[in-house]
Amino acid sequence: MATGSGSTPFSYTETAEQRRLNDTRENGIPWKKWGPYLSERQWGTVREDYSDDGNAWSYFTHDQSRSRAYLWGEDGLAGISDDKQFLCFALGLWNGRDPILKERLFGLTNSEGNHGEDVKEYYFYVDSTPTHSYMKYLYKYPQRAFPYKQLVETNGQRSREEMEYELIDTGVFDDDRYFDVFVEYAKADPEDLLIRITVHNRGPEAAPIHLLPTVWFRNTWMWQSNSAMPQLRQVGSGSIVAKHEELGESVLDCDGSPELLFTANDSNTLRLWGQPNESPYVKDAFHEYVVNGNSNAVNPAREGTKAAAHYSLEVPAGGNVTIRLRLGDKPPSDPFKDFEDVFAARVVDADEFYDRVTPQNLSADEKRVHRQALAGMLWSKQYYYFDLDRWLTEHHAHPLMGGNVRKTRNAEWFHMLNSDIISMPDKWEYPWYAAWDLAFHAIALSLVDFDFAKEQLLLMLRTLYAHPNGQIPAYEWNFSDVNPPVHAWATIFLFNIEKQLGRSDMRFLEKSFQGLLLNFNWWVNRKDPEGKNVFAGGFLGLDNIGVFDRSAPLPTGGSLDQADGTAWMAFYCQNMLEIALTLAEYDSMYEDVAFRFLEHFLWITYAMDRIGTHHDEMWDSGDGFFYDLLRLPNGDATRLKVRSMVGLLPLCAASVFDAEGILQRLPKLAELLQVFRNRHPEALRHIAPLDGSFKGYANRRLLSVCNKDKMEKILSYLLDENEFLSEYGIRSLSRYHLDHPFSFWLSGHEYKVQYLPAESNNGMFGGNSNWRGPIWMPVNGLIIRTLLNLYQFYGDEFTVECPTGSGNRMNLFEVAKEIGRRLSNIFLRDKDGKRPVYGGASKFQDDPYWKDYILFYEYFHGDNGAGLGASHQTGWTGLIARTLDLFARVDAQNALQLPKAELGQRLTADQVAGTSVLSEAKAASAPSKGSGSSAAPEKVV
Repeated sequence: MATGSGSTPFSYTETAEQRRLNDTRENGIPWKKWGPYLSERQWGTVREDYSDDGNAWSYFTHDQSRSRAYLWGEDGLAGISDDKQFLCFALGLWNGRDPILKERLFGLTNSEGNHGEDVKEYYFYVDSTPTHSYMKYLYKYPQRAFPYKQLVETNGQRSREEMEYELIDTGVFDDDRYFDVFVEYAKADPEDLLIRITVHNRGPEAAPIHLLPTVWFRNTWMWQSNSAMPQLRQVGSGSIVAKHEELGESVLDCDGSPELLFTANDSNTLRLWGQPNESPYVKDAFHEYVVNGNSNAVNPAREGTKAAAHYSLEVPAGGNVTIRLRLGDKPPSDPFKDFEDVFAARVVDADEFYDRVTPQNLSADEKRVHRQALAGMLWSKQYYYFDLDRWLTEHHAHPLMGGNVRKTRNAEWFHMLNSDIISMPDKWEYPWYAAWDLAFHAIALSLVDFDFAKEQLLLMLRTLYAHPNGQIPAYEWNFSDVNPPVHAWATIFLFNIEKQLGRSDMRFLEKSFQGLLLNFNWWVNRKDPEGKNVFAGGFLGLDNIGVFDRSAPLPTGGSLDQADGTAWMAFYCQNMLEIALTLAEYDSMYEDVAFRFLEHFLWITYAMDRIGTHHDEMWDSGDGFFYDLLRLPNGDATRLKVRSMVGLLPLCAASVFDAEGILQRLPKLAELLQVFRNRHPEALRHIAPLDGSFKGYANRRLLSVCNKDKMEKILSYLLDENEFLSEYGIRSLSRYHLDHPFSFWLSGHEYKVQYLPAESNNGMFGGNSNWRGPIWMPVNGLIIRTLLNLYQFYGDEFTVECPTGSGNRMNLFEVAKEIGRRLSNIFLRDKDGKRPVYGGASKFQDDPYWKDYILFYEYFHGDNGAGLGASHQTGWTGLIARTLDLFARVDAQNALQLPKAELGQRLTADQVAGTSVLSEAKAASAPSKGSGSSAAPEKVV
């Protein structure tokens, strides 16, 4: 087996899947044209909402979704589409007992769930390659009638203090009376998709099932009445021809000569609104035909814009049945002759690819978690279409219309036109992009597909996304809300990894920087209104973490200086400084720009804790912690003494530089820095001195909001198991507040923050997430990144107690590794064979058909690690793959007993966000033959 230099155990030979990635990037071969781009839920979204009151959940319901045509996208079970979602494919199911045909996932709306919206189904993203040359999905379908009514009613009766009522609690899976429905896809070429559906009966008796693999066109003709109508029609006994003006012609071949059904993807206006249908053949025809036995519902002419192959099957107890289909633009004369050979080859390719990108010293269980986390990331891609100009005009709310314009959300974003494949947080609970989530997605996705990861970051900076004023859109419920500015960090993170792999993408870096400059200026102008370098960002992604709703006017009046908002901006400055310094190596014009970001950082740091003792700043020297500062209308100020992630985030604003080398290469920057030092010596007191009097390991310099004293005090809280340190990572709120809740009284009303390790007990931000105790993967990843950066500066000699009070001392690298170990333990089997993520759910813990399929939840119980919130938020929870990757590779290097200097050259600290990659280990991102190379980054552990 080939290795990079003969000194590491990692292969870098190019795999078949890597060749597909290279062909996509270099030769324009559309291997990614078809993929899992359907949403899991299109109903209840802002895009489909045309209500007067903006209640998207009520305007377009799950009950309506089988009968009502969507305008902006499509959903389906285990679905795929082309990258503009003209033609879609997904699975329909009926067990003979359900009241409706199962064509999409069911869940509760925000008002129906006692903890907000929640999908009430069990499905798993089992596998996927980055080009989707192979994909595998599992849906668990009960043989009993699906308990729709029971789920709604029981959850509606429960309070926010109680646990959610889940599908497993209803008893529908008792006696194993359910089907495991596996849906697999394999590509023979970019336009030739093989589909294999295998149904396993896990129950004690034979059971019937109706399978309806369904193909349909997204309804674009409601808007484009003058364009050619797409068409599906039957040819032969088991084939469906699809013709589309832009997509061309393709054929779906169905093995076994099933009954082919046809209708139109148009709304059933008679059922929905009591208005006559323009055509008798409407969207819910297959439900009518299969469930209600209405043979007049389908088109006898065997044509339309929606079609299905109807398989009526009996699956023996403990047995399985498989059906095969093939969708392609050049169908072979015998579409199933080479079917199994192609599938076998793609499975081998997938295994080869993951063998390449997965550290070999991971255990079998760790490899399972690693691969399924990345599969979830890849399955969570979705075609997202939103033309705000059209949408606002249709709502009579376009701000340029004049006259009486309705007040509607997102009116100031009329420039937006989104029509791209985007990584979603969770395609059921959050089937819309979220800007700061997307930055973390890119970090995880870069393990398998650098090109897609970079595209995602650039997307938010494009003119059809970012506002002309520079703001990056937050999410569709309110594009103007404020998310933490982490795009710059993700950008330099990806650049540095790729640089070490031999491909310095300066065009990506410079293009990103231009968009980020606009965004940075927006932050400075809009979120620091008084010019004090103190930021009041509002929401900032941490939902209910504050005493007050930070997106709403304060009940006290006045303003809130946010410790996390200000820390985020210090972090942003550091990231922009590093990008500018990198660009300045190629173009000296960036020296001035680099100094501007350094100057911003220094003033922000000073604003958070000025020289002397003050009561109007965020740092509390007595407590040794950062707090939000409430400024009252009368000029008084008070710290809101909640020990939360808000006070830990200033620690994350820490970056290490080779200052001597930089200043020698960039003399103008050195001159500007000296001028600042002479004019403002007081502003430098709280960071490591920049005059060379204090240097870290290997003569490095540290830019940090926290000096050594502050860092030690914050770490004593961070690593205290009675405060932030859980067995499963870092809590979002200190456990201290379980017995010591923070209370703020105003006009007889108590505003209280108490440690809640599980779900929220209030409705702030919809009540469907909780930052008052649970563990969140993205901020844990940033903490790991911080500790590794600080380790670069302080080295082995600096140690802290971990856990606090234990007497056990660790250097900061060892602390980072310990936090990573605890995070990984959420998903891995413990000594009793249980996965903490599944808590007390015995079916998930013990059943051989459940226990090795992993769900990557939105957040996790602060004390026991159980999964909470959105069940498929592999998006930023996919960072666990990076965490496993990082420390496995460190262990592998240590096993070689390399000298520290050589280990340092092999492991770059810029590759941590809960994350790292060794250059020899990542052919998934490696350049193909003939691409350029560059020197390894200078910043090393």
